[in-house]
Amino acid sequence: MLRMLPVCAAALALLTNISRAEDPSPVRLAVIGDSTVCEWPADSGQCGWGQFIHEYYEDEVAVTNLARSGRSTKTFIREGRWEKTLEIQPDVILIQFGHNDSHAPDRPESTDSATDYPEYLRRYVREAREQDAMPIFVTPMVRRQFHEDGTMRDNLRPYAEAMISVGKELDVPVIDLHQSSWEIVEELGPERSPELANAPGDGTHFNEKGARLMAELVMQELSKIDSPLQPHLKQ
Repeated sequence: MLRMLPVCAAALALLTNISRAEDPSPVRLAVIGDSTVCEWPADSGQCGWGQFIHEYYEDEVAVTNLARSGRSTKTFIREGRWEKTLEIQPDVILIQFGHNDSHAPDRPESTDSATDYPEYLRRYVREAREQDAMPIFVTPMVRRQFHEDGTMRDNLRPYAEAMISVGKELDVPVIDLHQSSWEIVEELGPERSPELANAPGDGTHFNEKGARLMAELVMQELSKIDSPLQPHLKQ
C-alpha cells in the first residue's frame, strides 16, 4: 500500500493539471441594456447587438447578455436585474441605456438626462468597481428618424452626452455608438436606413443586418480599450 502512494500522488497531480488545461477560468463579460442590445428569438425577425459580441472572442471569454427590452437605467436596477448581473461576478460590463430613459416624464422608466440618469450611471460604476468589475459605457445609438427635409432627428443626444460626461468624471471608457451610428445612418438617409430595421416603419430596432452593424461599431472601439478582454480577441 505504501509503495502505491508516490504513484497515486503523481497520477493525481497529472489529472489536476489536465483538468485545469481543459477548464481554464473564463473572462466573464456581461452586457446590459435595452431592446437594441438584448437577445431575441431566432424567429422574431429582431436582433440586438449584444447577440453577436461573443463571435469576436476566443472561447476563454464567456459572454452573458442580460439586457432586456423596455429597460432604462432606473428600471434595470429596480427589477433586480443589476443585482443579478453582479452575482455572475463579471470581469467587464458593457452598459448601454438611453432609449427608454428618454421616454415621456410620466412613464415609469423615464429619467432626466441632467439629473437622475447620470446618478444611476454613477451607481453602476461604483457598484461594479466595488467587486472589481470594469465598467465600459456604450452611448445609445441613434434612432433612424428624419425630418421632412431629410435631416436626422436627435432626441438621444442629451443622454449620449451625459454618459460621456460621467465617463470623463469617473474615468470610465466610453464607446460612442451614438456618434458612429449617426454617421452610418446619416449616410444611408431616409431611403436606405430602413434596410437595418426589423419591421417597416420601426426607426429604433434592428434586423440581423442592423444589429451586426452595431456590434461591429462597438467592437471597433472595444478592441482598442485596455481590458481583460483584449488578449482574447480573435485574429
